[in-house]
Amino acid sequence: MSETVPLHLAGNNAPVADEVTLEPSKIVGEIPPELSGQFFRNGPNPRTGWSPHSFAGDGMIHTIALDGGRARWYRNRYVRTPLYENPGHSRFALAFDQDSGRIDYRVTTANTHLIAHAGRLFALEEGGFPYEVTPDLATVGPHTFDGALRTPMTAHPKTCPITGELLFFGYQLRPPYLTFHRASAAGELVQTRVVDVPRATMMHDFAITRNHVIFMDLPVVFDAAQAAAGEPPWRWDETHRARFGVLARSAGEDAEVRWFEVAPCYVWHTMNAFEDVGGDTITVTGTRVPSLWRGGADDLEGGLPVVYRWRLDLRSGAVAEEALDDAFSEYPRVADAVLGLPHRYGYTTSFSLDAEPERSEIYAYDLTGEGGERAVHRLPAGHTCGEAVFVARAGGGENAGYLMTFAHDRGAGTSYLAILDAADLAAPPLAEVHVPVRIPAGFHGNWMATPS
Repeated sequence: MSETVPLHLAGNNAPVADEVTLEPSKIVGEIPPELSGQFFRNGPNPRTGWSPHSFAGDGMIHTIALDGGRARWYRNRYVRTPLYENPGHSRFALAFDQDSGRIDYRVTTANTHLIAHAGRLFALEEGGFPYEVTPDLATVGPHTFDGALRTPMTAHPKTCPITGELLFFGYQLRPPYLTFHRASAAGELVQTRVVDVPRATMMHDFAITRNHVIFMDLPVVFDAAQAAAGEPPWRWDETHRARFGVLARSAGEDAEVRWFEVAPCYVWHTMNAFEDVGGDTITVTGTRVPSLWRGGADDLEGGLPVVYRWRLDLRSGAVAEEALDDAFSEYPRVADAVLGLPHRYGYTTSFSLDAEPERSEIYAYDLTGEGGERAVHRLPAGHTCGEAVFVARAGGGENAGYLMTFAHDRGAGTSYLAILDAADLAAPPLAEVHVPVRIPAGFHGNWMATPS
């Protein structure tokens, strides 16, 4: 009997072999004419066809270019990193210098996200430097802010909509374990400060508000013995406290982080965070699982993610937390204009551990009041999608805009870009841009408008 294909390589998670540039095969509906730019999505696509985990696949970016109601072309390209250039080689062997003990952060999969800042596009993965790419997906190379960046960059930096600054962090496997960074709107690294934490934990995301940054020190810890034995280096540790750390963005280098203990959990992604009117409470939303990898790297029995809310009382130190829904979903997003600010809406995509789910659903949450009311867009049976990215409509309110996502039609074996009306989510897509190839499932992406 043949070996079972692992989940991260099964169904639409399987990699594609070719890099192509081609015209769309079909347009269903009408592309809103104001959409001129490119939709990008990054994800793991192992060059050899196999990887031990979804985190290990080589980064491949997929993009569709729109222009005034037309779809111009689709393109996919690998990010040319040392791991791409040395297929099948151990990341540890390529990155670790035995003599100095240093890790070369140019060695990265660059497979998780793609953002724009200060006129540059960056492909990101939390274990290495950002890799600059061009809009047509040529690789420029690692970006270190003129040598000022000496830690990895998280795959989830945040652009402040007020200042234009890029706020991010890097975690490392040896001290200093956590470092916070701030880059100016012009792209200069203007602040780097160590955040004191007791050990290396897998810190995938964080959150910002108008005045604070919030770190998540959670019980998925680095295990050097497991790593030395060639096993996955991360594991659940019941003894490690789960806590959120709040640091004032205006704080000096000596200011301490204020820690708030929360119920044990793991949070892959935050949706948003903001301060109340008086500034005494910080509300954080995200997708939470009760535990992760409790029984090892293959143990996914810790629960599936749901939208969750934490309220941190800055006066008393108390935390109130609650699930806002019982539907499993991931990849939370908000409009870029409300990142770190009070907001009403947030968006997620249904989540399943099946290799071939029946279909995907996209959720729009109305977060006013105590609950999380949601509107739903159900894809047709056999159609699945990933993260839905909000794209604002000019001159509209917070929910006036579009949701964009790559979707896969299992029956046809091909894929398409779905464009939905965020304010009327139950309606059919405004447009579908079909391509004659399969776009495999991936992680995160963004819409980049053509400069006017």
